[in-house]
Amino acid sequence: MADETSFGQEGAATADIISRTRVLEGKYNLLRDRVLVINQNMIDEYKRLLIELKGLNSDIKDVRDDVFKIKEALKHLIKELDLFARKEDVKVLEKYINLWNPMKFTTEQDVINIIKEHSRHKEQEAVKKYGAKKR
Repeated sequence: MADETSFGQEGAATADIISRTRVLEGKYNLLRDRVLVINQNMIDEYKRLLIELKGLNSDIKDVRDDVFKIKEALKHLIKELDLFARKEDVKVLEKYINLWNPMKFTTEQDVINIIKEHSRHKEQEAVKKYGAKKR
């Protein structure tokens, strides 16, 4: 009977170990499945991030190109602005214009008319002067 009792205890212990081993195997299989799902999700997320990163790099390149074009346009604009007259230059021109007063300039026809008018006036004076003496 001692043999049966020890054999019974060994069988129960073996059954307990087998039962525990099956529980551990189940937990291991569940953990393995979860790790596989996590790995697959990580791979999918990695691929999505790579695609998004490529898009961002493309956008950054476009922005850099746009900034370069804007800088070039501003440089060109600054060069053009340097060709404009400065305030001081305009003031000097304004002083000369006011000094010369071009609104009082006359045309060639005006000068001819003034000479003719002056000649007639002189003739009338001469007639009055000499015409009065002759009488």
